[in-house]
Amino acid sequence: MGLPTLEFSDSFLDSPDFRERLKCHEIELDRTNKFIKELIKDGNMLIGALRSLSMAVQKFSQSLQDFQFECIGDAETDDEINIAQSLKEFARLLIAVEEERRRLIQNANDVLIAPLEKFRKEQIGAAKEGKKKFDKESEKYYSILEKHLNLSSKKKETLLQEADIQIDKEHQNFYDASLEYVFKVQVVQEKKKFEFVEPLLAFLQGLFTFYHEGYELAQEFTPYKQQLQFNLQNTRNNFESTRQEVERLMQRMKAAGQDYRPPSQWTMEGYLYVQEKRPLGFTWIRHYCTYDKGNKTFTMSVSETKSGGKVNGLVTSPPEMFKLKTCIRRKTDSIDKRFCFDIEVLERQGIITLQALSDANRKLWLEAMDGKEPIYTLPAIISKKEEMFLNEAGFNFVRKCIHAVETRGITILGLYRIGGVNSKVQKFMNTIFSPKSPSDMDIDMELWDNKTITSGLKNYLRCLSEPLTTFKLHKDFILAVKSDDQNYRVQAVHALVHKLPEKNREMLDILIKHLVKVSLHSQQNLMTVSNLGVIFGPTLMRAQEETVAAMMNIKFQNIVVEILIEHYEKIFHTTPDPNVPLPQAQPRSISRRTRAICLSTGSRKPKGRYTPCLADPDSDSYSSSPTSTPMGSIESLSSHSSEQNSTTKSVSPQHREKAGGISWIVVPPTSSNGQKSFSLWTTSPETSSKEDTAKTDVESDCQSVSSVTSPGNLSPPVDLTKKGPYGLSGLKRSAASSLRSIPSVEGNKSCSGSVHSLPSIDLKDTPKIPDNPDLPPKMSRRRLDTLSSNGYQRPGSVVAAKAQLFENASPCKLDSSRRQAKAMYSCKAEHSHELSFPQGAVFLNVYPSVEPGWLKATYEGKTGLVPENYVVFL
Repeated sequence: MGLPTLEFSDSFLDSPDFRERLKCHEIELDRTNKFIKELIKDGNMLIGALRSLSMAVQKFSQSLQDFQFECIGDAETDDEINIAQSLKEFARLLIAVEEERRRLIQNANDVLIAPLEKFRKEQIGAAKEGKKKFDKESEKYYSILEKHLNLSSKKKETLLQEADIQIDKEHQNFYDASLEYVFKVQVVQEKKKFEFVEPLLAFLQGLFTFYHEGYELAQEFTPYKQQLQFNLQNTRNNFESTRQEVERLMQRMKAAGQDYRPPSQWTMEGYLYVQEKRPLGFTWIRHYCTYDKGNKTFTMSVSETKSGGKVNGLVTSPPEMFKLKTCIRRKTDSIDKRFCFDIEVLERQGIITLQALSDANRKLWLEAMDGKEPIYTLPAIISKKEEMFLNEAGFNFVRKCIHAVETRGITILGLYRIGGVNSKVQKFMNTIFSPKSPSDMDIDMELWDNKTITSGLKNYLRCLSEPLTTFKLHKDFILAVKSDDQNYRVQAVHALVHKLPEKNREMLDILIKHLVKVSLHSQQNLMTVSNLGVIFGPTLMRAQEETVAAMMNIKFQNIVVEILIEHYEKIFHTTPDPNVPLPQAQPRSISRRTRAICLSTGSRKPKGRYTPCLADPDSDSYSSSPTSTPMGSIESLSSHSSEQNSTTKSVSPQHREKAGGISWIVVPPTSSNGQKSFSLWTTSPETSSKEDTAKTDVESDCQSVSSVTSPGNLSPPVDLTKKGPYGLSGLKRSAASSLRSIPSVEGNKSCSGSVHSLPSIDLKDTPKIPDNPDLPPKMSRRRLDTLSSNGYQRPGSVVAAKAQLFENASPCKLDSSRRQAKAMYSCKAEHSHELSFPQGAVFLNVYPSVEPGWLKATYEGKTGLVPENYVVFL
């Protein structure tokens, strides 16, 4: 029940019922006062907790900011750079959230505590003061009234009249106090409805503003999060493939024996114990020694293991250098120690006695120092496989394998990734390369399945006495793709390919041409360019000496193969630029990392922290930043494949014939301003066939992560089983392990596509090929429907932007003119953002979309996307 009404007329009578009703109001005011006190106390505790939380988050952010990732190797992939930079990006995001929380905490006292305290003191306090006055006047009035009524009627008339006047005055004072008190109580009860609630509303508004800011930051962070998840996924895949190679190397090192000496700048190096004189006899001190046979330089540095020393517990001293004169094995009966030999040096008088770690180790030292000991050869690390050679039989074998694959199995899922049974592959190789077999022996298509043939092809390439890229040029290829300059990578690889021996280049041409065809069917076989790079990188390239450092370069070998596939036409059928400098080894620097994914640079606008670049999916409006595109594309290993094919300059498809009767198609460049995101689904890496656990393809097959993308920019109808564009624009792009950014530059502006979504989608969501085979395929959709409209800019690749500027083949430009176009074919929309239209439809306000291969147009009052190759401009 509510509070009873207080009537002013009841104040005059001051009835018990009036007093009872007034008491109810007083109890309510007292309860409200206590509640506000408790609320203020709890509010202060909440603000204190928020302040403590903010300090803890800031400390956590600072810890993230201060940590520095270090990666193995002299260069880092774009994925590694982005991952290393991610902690700082996390810190910046948390700091941005804490900025809003700090404002909430600063305003909390003024918004919540002070108004509540003011209401309690001024309003409820005033009511209490009114009650005191009312009680005082009431007590005074009734006391005087009692005295007045006790006056005797026998008193003088004048005295009685004065008493009557006095009692009337006191009654009036009491009545006034009662009215004021009742009025004040009613005022407080009414003001309580808004003055008490308004501060709470304002505080909650500030609190929810903070939450909303966090929500918006989370929305802006979503594309970056997805990008980072791809970087992490790619890095995990590379780790799995590299780990397998390193583990195999480790096992071979175990099998090589303890005395195996890896290649180094020294003729011999290792630990030796040196005999040193002491006042009471001799002592043996462990030294790390090196010997250079060329200038006979012998160095020793004391090496002691101390638990309280450095991280690895090893403490070394500056080395001593000597010129070796002689080296003689110590006679066994002349010393009670084993494995000893003596040396003489120019810098010291007398003999230095050294103790090796074993007899075999001593033999190695004696051999290196030309000591008086029989010379022993270094133990072999690895028993080599039966070597293959680039001869006529090898060329015929490769051509026939490729013909078999292209004839019957180019669309098989996991082609080249899923290996055949080891025993069948070995039998296949023995049959083909048997001394009794002719060099042009045909492959029995019925006897050998597709997996056996593909595994045999890879096995042949792996077992060549020297890889196709040769040991001599191996380091040059690696250095070429380690360059930050995107265009230079392609040019350097182009030049290096033409430095290969004629047979090597011819074989590489045959193979890469085939891999281009395989990649064109990636929607069926899932063998995208990046997946083929992962498989054939270690097959076509390998270091002469297998070391952990060489294993770390596998990811760069994969990039070389990707470049060869994506730029096949340019690399193998054009002359390289003679002015391209050879790759030079560069010291690893930190500067590149600072240009990685610095997404939160620049002044922060309200409700948006990242530099705006793309609008929401429903709008194809475009905005560019005057600053350069941030470094760090979202590729598996590099950003080299992020650019459109610069060689495709014609507006309409042009067909030209190449050797071998294969039609080549130059695909028209897209007129897009950037690339929107696209969905994808991935499958986890699969192992080889379960029929046999030991696979010949385990060295490369298990390194691939399958991915599928929608068709790329394909021109109107092409029979993909016979024809296919070998240019970059016709290739399928890898989505799971190689997400491309497509920067396009005009003047000082750059635009880049937003990152695509990580979650999987069903195949039914992918664009369908039109029923009419005469119609050109619509461009695959690259959208992210969940992308917020607050303007997140996906980091593009600086090197890709530089390459685009350098080649300047088909820069993406904004067509400011609004043109009309006519539909050459009918089309049914597959997405809400597309337009359905009949053949002959006329479109208004046609202009390029931010989505490659699509135009923005208006038809029958509705604006949406139409395929660029379905229309002609009027």
